[in-house]
Amino acid sequence: MSSPNPLLIASGLPPFDRITPEHVQPAIRQLLAESRSLVESLTQPDTPSTWADFAAPLTDGMERLSWAWGIVGHLHSVNDIPAWRDAYNTMLPEVTRFYSELGQNLALFDKYKAIRSGSEYAGLTQAQKKIIDNEIRDFRLSGAELPEADKPRFQAIQEELASLAARFSENVLDATNAFAEIITDEAELDGLPEDIKLAARAAAEAAGVEGWKFTLQAPSYLPVMQYATNQALRARMYRASATRASEFSDSGSKPEWDNSGLMTRILALRQEEARLLGYHNFAEVSLVSKMAETPAQVLAFLRDMAAKAKPYAEKDMAELKAFAASELGMAEIEPWDVAFISEKLLQARYAFSEQEVKQYFTEPKVIGGLFQVIETLFGVRIKPDTAPVWDDSVRFYRLENPAGELVGQFYMDLYARETKRGGAWMDEAVTRRRTPSGIQTPVAYLNCNFSKPLGDKPATFTHDEVITLFHEAGHGFHHLLTQVEELGVSGIRGVEWDAVELPSQFLENFCWEWAVLKNMTCHVDTGAPLPRALFDKMLAAKNFQSGLMTMRQLEFSLFDMLLHSDFNPQTQTVMDLLAEVRQEVAVLIPPAWHRFPNSFSHIFAGGYGAGYYSYKWAEVLSADAYAAFEETGNPLDQATGQRYQEEILAMGGVRPALESFKAFRGREPSPDALLRHSGMIPA
Repeated sequence: MSSPNPLLIASGLPPFDRITPEHVQPAIRQLLAESRSLVESLTQPDTPSTWADFAAPLTDGMERLSWAWGIVGHLHSVNDIPAWRDAYNTMLPEVTRFYSELGQNLALFDKYKAIRSGSEYAGLTQAQKKIIDNEIRDFRLSGAELPEADKPRFQAIQEELASLAARFSENVLDATNAFAEIITDEAELDGLPEDIKLAARAAAEAAGVEGWKFTLQAPSYLPVMQYATNQALRARMYRASATRASEFSDSGSKPEWDNSGLMTRILALRQEEARLLGYHNFAEVSLVSKMAETPAQVLAFLRDMAAKAKPYAEKDMAELKAFAASELGMAEIEPWDVAFISEKLLQARYAFSEQEVKQYFTEPKVIGGLFQVIETLFGVRIKPDTAPVWDDSVRFYRLENPAGELVGQFYMDLYARETKRGGAWMDEAVTRRRTPSGIQTPVAYLNCNFSKPLGDKPATFTHDEVITLFHEAGHGFHHLLTQVEELGVSGIRGVEWDAVELPSQFLENFCWEWAVLKNMTCHVDTGAPLPRALFDKMLAAKNFQSGLMTMRQLEFSLFDMLLHSDFNPQTQTVMDLLAEVRQEVAVLIPPAWHRFPNSFSHIFAGGYGAGYYSYKWAEVLSADAYAAFEETGNPLDQATGQRYQEEILAMGGVRPALESFKAFRGREPSPDALLRHSGMIPA
């Protein structure tokens, strides 16, 4: 007798030890059929339009498909081998079609509207009311009110967009992996730290080649740009990274990996979708479910931030040029020199290097320090736990309350692999809710792309990587510490996209507190903690080039918002628009062949289309929220931590994020804390 398909368990921890690509098609097709049958039965005229008879059973039934397809999507991200890629892409159109049909199902829409206009609505909980309201909004955005003649076209757009997003992401991964820089003369590696050379040597051995192998994955690429004195090597690596998935890609890249055509098609489809829904552009559609109300409001916010930050960015650039000329003999600065000169200036001005700091951030101490912050602020305990995983390096933990009861669990997948998409992200495996058998506890995935340990030494992280880990953990604990018992607004669900970065960016602040850092460092060779004097130098350098970094984020955000609100492909190209944005806000203009948009997965494949501004928008909220802790004089103040947990994390998407913020802070958000933290107004 064959064993049952593990994707049909449809609840609890994913059995990663048993799931294979062969399970995907039969399981997802069966779950799609079950879901369609459920919708059919619940939309019969004799099914009462009530929470208990309609909304609750629909949620229960739909979660089975959501659970299984979530696992397939996760494995496509972290184990993108051909078999998993094929399994995911084969079912993606069918799953997209189903959800698109669901969003246009007038019988379902009518049931939700009947609940809202019925006598029961007043007696529903706040969470249940918010779910009904969100559903009605989302039905409208899914084309439920379109003329019947337009619905097939709307559905076809959704399917094609889902497929294009997957291809965009895969092209970036394939183009990234196709490039390798093999160095056989060690003299060409001058300036590179020893651990980076060891990793490159190990990569060459694994590839069966002599010498040192460098790739475009961040742990390999960034140190070359920062430390290699070999300008030609930096230039080659920079060009390879800047032209990934574009018409200029070389070194083993394939023409079909060029994302140029996909971008044009994605933008055209989004614009068509917006017009069908009665909006002027896709940015307006995107903002319906966000805090910001109009593209004009977002553009004004970004341009106001740019006006405040640009003088600081120009000062940063002038200092860089002066230092390069006087100390390094470089009269002209090329884009591939910037990270290198910045590192030299940092060392000259503050007498330390990022590489020196990195030796103190050993993985066990960093993880321990992160957990200590969470435990102190939120009164929970984090313990190692066991569960099947998709890679041997993945760790699994449990979260308990003071009584020892399970609150949630999470996976940590920290290291870069060729089969794993780049960047860092948090995703949900299971979401908290009340079921007939009790509380379903939440489970999260925390994914990063750091260097793995070499030999018998623990992995070491740069301070930037420590910040990245805290950022993703912020998302994770937003998901894990919710107290909401209804699926649709539990954890990060139902939270406006431009507020969802508040908890992640909030947690980053603790990476700059001595009270936190002194307990989370241990030199990889000597075991000594981070010296206070070195921390003071880091703190002094905290806002080093913050003007340049702020303008870079604003450049991406403006480009994204204009691309989705004010872009006419008849009169300009994507690169033309980016050039215009750079003329307005950039202080460092890259070469004309730079193809940044071709690998801008956030907006073309990651859900941030007309939403990239969210990082800066939410940074205003997160800096102001953190200021509440600063005002107590103790960054780990438990009473403030408890209030933050109760008013922001626990609430999930039950109420508008602005209400949650005001409940915590007692007032509207102010940008002052962000400007102060960034060194752009006096402390």
